[in-house]
Amino acid sequence: MSTPTNYRTLAEFYIRGLTEGFVTASEVIKWADEVIVAEPKTADWMLDISTSGEDDRMGVLHHLHAVEGVVDEAALTALIAARS
Repeated sequence: MSTPTNYRTLAEFYIRGLTEGFVTASEVIKWADEVIVAEPKTADWMLDISTSGEDDRMGVLHHLHAVEGVVDEAALTALIAARS
């Protein structure tokens, strides 16, 4: 049995990335597009991010905060370390 994807942790990674400058809005939009394709049910946040403009960093940040769940701090730390 595989572990379900923790979208809240990934959203927090992208929030920090946008805030600290190591991720672009277009990367987040691409991620949301991939999630939409992979998931059987589309959540509002997925569509909101997917349809955001690449120059709307603040809008993308806003929509990332709508992703529900609990952040896995260890996984988040690993994601950030891998990006450094």
